[in-house]
Amino acid sequence: MKSITGTLLGRLMRNIMRSPDTIITVAITPIMMMLLFVYVFGGAIEAGTDNYVNYLLPGILLMAIASGVAYTSVRLFTDVKSGLMARFITMPIKRSSVLWAHVLTSLVSNALTILIVILVALLMGFRSNAGLLDWLSVAGILGLFTLSLTWLAVIPGLTASSMEGATAYSYPLVFLPFISSAFVPTETMPKVVRIFAENQPVTSIVNAIRALLYDGSVGNDIWIALTWCIGIMVVAYFLASKKFKRQLG
Repeated sequence: MKSITGTLLGRLMRNIMRSPDTIITVAITPIMMMLLFVYVFGGAIEAGTDNYVNYLLPGILLMAIASGVAYTSVRLFTDVKSGLMARFITMPIKRSSVLWAHVLTSLVSNALTILIVILVALLMGFRSNAGLLDWLSVAGILGLFTLSLTWLAVIPGLTASSMEGATAYSYPLVFLPFISSAFVPTETMPKVVRIFAENQPVTSIVNAIRALLYDGSVGNDIWIALTWCIGIMVVAYFLASKKFKRQLG
């Protein structure tokens, strides 16, 4: 399975590298949002930190991932509609390798996008006193978040009847950080909005990453974040696998 998955992963990554504008396009929106909020709105937002880009970066990274996983749906949709998926599943290979190749491609491409966003943030003044273990923990959380959203992306990629339908699911995910602690503390929000913001997955994930990067004390946020990521990933994996098997007949 590993060699087949690696071969299929290589095929998808070669396609991306031949057209790197995919990664650049995904990175542009969160970078523009970061520039806008730091240099236009940052002076008017009271976030309890001297450097607003430090406060903002964790939410921007989640936005970048939410944008990037939409391309998993596009790649799957293209393989299905072109008949390439049908050809793969008739070959003497483990069929789950086809889906895992797309998922791992999402993981690698989103890691590249995150790296670009962090480099831009450094130019904007982002600084962190996090140690190696803290950075590895941040990478692990972002990786789990990517996997959970990617398995969600597999479902419309397999079932959509149009390219627009394959990507439409990602729009709410991209804007979910706006109703969280990503841009402003939840304490500043109206009560009803605050209740939603404090009990949706993005807030706990953002808080956990922010604590790892700056405070070193994550409390319960990291466990809530991991529970959300793993829970979404397990449910999405089950639904995606079930749909894939149904398509195979």
